[in-house]
Amino acid sequence: MERQLNTDQLQQLEVYLFSEERSAATVEKYLHDLRVFYAFMDGKELNKTAVLEYKSDLLNKYAVTSANSMLAAVNAFFRFLGFYELCVKQYKIQKSAFCPEEKELTKAEYVRLIEAAKRKGNERLNLIIQTICGSGIRVSELQYITVEAVGRGEAFVNCKGKNRRIFIVAELRKKLLQYIKKQNIKSGAVFVTKNGKPVSRHNIWRDMKALCKDAGVSPSKVFPHNLRHLFARTFYRLEKDIAKLADILGHTSINTTRIYIVTTATEHKRKMENMRLII
Repeated sequence: MERQLNTDQLQQLEVYLFSEERSAATVEKYLHDLRVFYAFMDGKELNKTAVLEYKSDLLNKYAVTSANSMLAAVNAFFRFLGFYELCVKQYKIQKSAFCPEEKELTKAEYVRLIEAAKRKGNERLNLIIQTICGSGIRVSELQYITVEAVGRGEAFVNCKGKNRRIFIVAELRKKLLQYIKKQNIKSGAVFVTKNGKPVSRHNIWRDMKALCKDAGVSPSKVFPHNLRHLFARTFYRLEKDIAKLADILGHTSINTTRIYIVTTATEHKRKMENMRLII
């Protein structure tokens, strides 16, 4: 049976994903990846051979993890359409035992980013950075940090079909209350644009990158999700409870949480030397 692609299918998928309560960021990621696939398939017959060619083409242009992410979107699309025989396997990835040091954001670098935001007079960005790193929330979950949540000292997050409770520690709550009063925000999301809309992931990412030079931090380390990783590593060093950390981060699988607490090779080597087993 001949398979066909058309733009109506993308619209149908978009409606379906929202009906499944997927986040706006997730839906946009799926649609972006599928538009790349549509562009590749332009004029080609849709069959398993063409999809395998697309799989190879991705590896020539993207890192393995990115290629797998884009293949996941295509496979999900095929399953939605009932084109099960067109699904392809993702590339196998050898798990790294260590986190690349050029990507791990340290606490000292985090502090320098905050100080740089203060020097630039960007109070909103300063507090966004501290809120993500101080609570472990995803950047897409900042919308749940509302005036009401700050008043209670805790936020209730609904993400990926799961609800969880996020505590706003006393010092952060104090800073946020001062910011809310200063900005005269009466209700709803704390971090908003001049038009009153929640600050977008793209704007936060761009503003954080703009701090790099002044903070003396490599741009490869500076992006919102790395703040969540710093929270995870710091919490685990204190508690050594990966199950509790998984609950706080909103992870279904502990295997996902393990990725967040991988140490650098230098730190691992230092721990081995501290064992004093060579006499």
